[in-house]
Amino acid sequence: MSPISLPRPVAVAVGGGGVLGAAHVGAGYALEHRGFVPDLIVGTSVGALTGAIAAAHPDDAAPWLDQVWTRLRRRDVFPLGYLSSRASVFADRGLRKLIAGAGLPERIEQLPIPFIAVATDLTTGDPVLLDHGDLESALLASAAIPGVLPPVVRDGRTLIDGGVVAYVPVLAAWQAGAASVLALSIVPESSPLPAAVPRRRAGAIAARAGILMFRHQIERDLREVARNIPTVVLPTGIEAWPSPWDFGQTRRLITTAAVAAGAFLDRLDVDGPGLYRVAEPSLEVER
Repeated sequence: MSPISLPRPVAVAVGGGGVLGAAHVGAGYALEHRGFVPDLIVGTSVGALTGAIAAAHPDDAAPWLDQVWTRLRRRDVFPLGYLSSRASVFADRGLRKLIAGAGLPERIEQLPIPFIAVATDLTTGDPVLLDHGDLESALLASAAIPGVLPPVVRDGRTLIDGGVVAYVPVLAAWQAGAASVLALSIVPESSPLPAAVPRRRAGAIAARAGILMFRHQIERDLREVARNIPTVVLPTGIEAWPSPWDFGQTRRLITTAAVAAGAFLDRLDVDGPGLYRVAEPSLEVER
């Protein structure tokens, strides 16, 4: 089944993941080569930036994103020597420059494809769906990694990274009216969580806790949405993930994900609500 045949309106939910989000570009190539254009794009964190660029360039989003990602270096997003304030380690001037060079309009409503950036209200912990108004502040808010990049005050709310509550924003896509959703996530699609206990070091323990938190959140949201509409998780095919701060493997992530997502789409057969994703050795459907 072609992704074009999914029930409309169909949304693409682009998750967070820092530099690992380069894999989303590969999935974008796979979709674009099959003539797919979504009716809605919902993005969280780096997925909000990727999603906004895709919404701005519906006919050639993948090449645009390829140029952005393959030229990106750590100092472009996290420039040393520019401390923001007590609220964050880095200022957001690097991210602002990246947004300014991405060929985006000033307001969300001006994007050719409807778009939502997901942020988190720092006071209430609620997800905040930014679907109108200033685009730059929406993207900065959605990507404001707690403690790393500064919070954004918008419409009287203090906003931080949407990944805190919606790492892969499928729930927001469904609530916005999607009849089906394609999820782009950097979490391994079907591999079990390693059973080994991490080394008793602060960094290893914190990393393990973060993985557990995000996996449980993503699974919960995927299953909830899949009970109501077809929910397709595009595979990346990536087995060895680099560090989230390693900007040197972008090309590998894009190429690998493009091949894996393309092969998956060519054998996708959607028949009603359910969770459609890769499970070795074949396609798994959970209802």
